[in-house]
Amino acid sequence: MATIATAAERAKASGKGLEWAGVFPANPTPVHADGRINEEALRAIFEDNLSHGVGGFWVAGSTGEGPVMSEQQRETTARVAGETIKCRGLSIMHVGAVSTESAAKGAKAAAESGNDAICCVPPFFFRGGDQMTIDHYKRVADAADGLPFFVYNLPQLTQVEFTPELMEKVVEAVPTVIGLKHSAPTFGNIRAFADMGLKCFSGNGAIPLPALTMGAVGTVDAPLALAPWHYAELHDAWERGDLENAQRLQDGAKEIVDVVRMFGAPAAVTKMILSERLGMDMGRPIPPVADLTDEQRPIVMEAAKKAGLLSTP
Repeated sequence: MATIATAAERAKASGKGLEWAGVFPANPTPVHADGRINEEALRAIFEDNLSHGVGGFWVAGSTGEGPVMSEQQRETTARVAGETIKCRGLSIMHVGAVSTESAAKGAKAAAESGNDAICCVPPFFFRGGDQMTIDHYKRVADAADGLPFFVYNLPQLTQVEFTPELMEKVVEAVPTVIGLKHSAPTFGNIRAFADMGLKCFSGNGAIPLPALTMGAVGTVDAPLALAPWHYAELHDAWERGDLENAQRLQDGAKEIVDVVRMFGAPAAVTKMILSERLGMDMGRPIPPVADLTDEQRPIVMEAAKKAGLLSTP
């Protein structure tokens, strides 16, 4: 199957510029009770977030449950993202899997479906050294038909941290690597990655403004999918040099993030809130991803209501 035109090519044809910067929600992935991807609901999330000015999406990441998806679920998600986002935003499809073969299949599907880039966690079950990670990434990149590659730096879950030293090795070995999502707690490395010429997205929705001041190009996180208007306004204020307004919005980010992190179940929380706001059933998490109990659900909804997340301002 021929690869669909990239976003850059589509943008050139439409006269609209797109860039790897700004607000990139790490959206949840709606599923039916039988495990099928709820394509209509997934499209609704993309459409809603795009209407509020996001720059793109980090699809099927941790909140998007990509690492526990079947290959069929992942391929369907990639197709819906490629079809829906098109030249209105940039789609970064996460393809990470336990096996290199499965991750490579995901990369191939992402390219064939018209996604604009791939991202990938390192091998996260069997442990190895730097060369194991690099070899894994080389095979995944080779399957992606030249798409830009973003490293997913999430040591809290993968037990592998991408330091500036390791990123230098990865960039040298995998030429399509252009950036990363930095979700590691070593906040100061954002500056080091920026100095390397990498497009570094902060993976923490609680600190979008501090990350920008450190050299991040934007933010990728689950809270952005629930309040895209808040984060888009913050990024716009930063770009205008309106630091007073940007700081006001930064102060308001904590309440949004606190809701998403309730009970350690961000996939369940974001699906439930978006179900209410968009009027479509987003389903429950894919096992074994943490779900909310019947007692926890009303507590989360009350917090979401207080934070203004159940309706568009």
